[in-house]
Amino acid sequence: MTRLLTKSLLAISGALLGGIGGSLLIAPRAFLEMSHIHLAPDPSLLSEVSAPGGILIVTAVLMILGSIKARFTNLALVAGALVYGSYGISRLVSMTINGLPTDSLIVATVIELSVAVILVALKLRSPLRHNETKPARVSLNYMERSTFTPSGRG
Repeated sequence: MTRLLTKSLLAISGALLGGIGGSLLIAPRAFLEMSHIHLAPDPSLLSEVSAPGGILIVTAVLMILGSIKARFTNLALVAGALVYGSYGISRLVSMTINGLPTDSLIVATVIELSVAVILVALKLRSPLRHNETKPARVSLNYMERSTFTPSGRG
């Protein structure tokens, strides 16, 4: 059940992140106008606003990959929690410094922080795979025949 929940949440939150990243990258003015933010048609400003779209898309791809391939799940959970969490926390800092934004951005903050908390909780509940539970054994004893044994056996 937990694996299905993890896969589903990674896929949904990854798709959401990809949609936001794609919108920021391709049509930043139209996307931001939905939150009542109006940008001047200044190429430098649009470049700065569009740039975060790339990292959002890359993270989204990793999250969706983690929902499909088990070996990427833990990395996808951490990456998603970092991106969603950093956006949510940054918005809280901005609210403290600059005042409250529009209601849609406050809702976005709540969603971002909620998704980050859920992804962290899923990461903490996920069992580590065998090769992540024990570090490789490196022997400092020159008398042993093998000095490096990834399996933990001499």
